[in-house]
Amino acid sequence: MSRLVTIIGGSGFVGRYIARRMAKAGWRVRVAVRRPNEALFVKPYGVPGQVEPVQCNIRDDASVRAVLSGADAVVNCVGILNRSGKNTFDAVQAEGAGRVARIAAELGVAQLVQISAIGAAKESDSDYARSKGEGEAAVLAAFPSAVILRPSVIFGIKDGFFNRFAGMAALSPILPVVGAETRFQPVYVDDVARAAVLAVTGQAAPGIYELGGPEVATFRALMAKMLLVIKRRRIVINIPFFVARLMGGVLDLVQTLTLGLVENKMLTRDQVRNLGRDNVVSAGAKTFADLGIEPTSIDSVLPDYLWRYRPSGQYFAIKESAKNLKKV
Repeated sequence: MSRLVTIIGGSGFVGRYIARRMAKAGWRVRVAVRRPNEALFVKPYGVPGQVEPVQCNIRDDASVRAVLSGADAVVNCVGILNRSGKNTFDAVQAEGAGRVARIAAELGVAQLVQISAIGAAKESDSDYARSKGEGEAAVLAAFPSAVILRPSVIFGIKDGFFNRFAGMAALSPILPVVGAETRFQPVYVDDVARAAVLAVTGQAAPGIYELGGPEVATFRALMAKMLLVIKRRRIVINIPFFVARLMGGVLDLVQTLTLGLVENKMLTRDQVRNLGRDNVVSAGAKTFADLGIEPTSIDSVLPDYLWRYRPSGQYFAIKESAKNLKKV
C-alpha cells in the first residue's frame, strides 16, 4: 500500500499545492480541514480515492489524533492572520502546532513539516509572530526531527497579497499601503510546496529553513511591479504608522463590539506591527539553496494570474494589438 501523508489545512493556499505534489508522487493524501465539503476540489489531484478531505479541528486532541492515525507523515499548514472566535493566535498557531507535533510523536509518525513564517519569534510584540515562534518551539520540543519552513510573503494564483492590491488598484486611482519602505522577499507558492515535499520524503535535513524568492524589494517597489503588470497608473500613498495603528485599533474595536459578526479583514493593529519589520531571509539561515531548489522569479509568474485586473481583462492585449493595425 502507498504511503499516507496528512496535510492539516491542505485545502488552503499553500496546502493545496503540497497536496497536488504529494499525489503526483504517488502518496495517498488525507486533507484535514474544518469543512471537508468545501474542500472537495482536491479530490481530482489524484486517482479516485487517492486524495480525500476529512474533518479536523486543530484545537481538539481527539480530532487531530483521528486524522494522524496511520499516517507516515504530516504537514501542518494551518495559520491565521486575524483572530476569529475560538480561533485565536495562541489556540491555532501555538497550541495547535504543539498538539500536532505531540500526537504525531505519540503515534510514531515518521516525518513532520511545520509551515511557519519569517519573523516568527517568541519574544515578538506581534501576536502573529509570537504565536508562530511559540508554535515552532512546541513542535521542536515534541518532535526534534521536524522540518520547519519559514516563507516570506507568498505569491501565486489566489494569493492574498498581489490579488488584494491589484483588486484595489482596479477600483481606485489611489493605492494606500502601510510600510511602503518595508522590504519583502516574495516566494512562489509552488516553491514552498516543493520544499515541503522534500521534507516529507526525508530529503531535507531536520531544522528551520527560511524561504525567500530571488528578489528583495520594498512594499512600494512591489506595488509598482504589480501596477506595471496590470497596466494601470496609480498613486501609491504610504500611510504613516501612527495613522495605521489608529485605523487598526478602530477596526479591531468594531470586531470586538460586534462579537465577531463584523470581522476585521482590512487592517489590524497586529498587522501594522508586522508591516514595520523587514520580511526577508536572515543572514546565515538555511534556505532554498540547502534544499537544491532555485526559487522562481516574480516576473515569470505575476502575468499568469493578474491579467484579469487589466483594463478589458483578457482582451487587453488584443485591443492593444488592434491599435497598431493600419486603417484601410
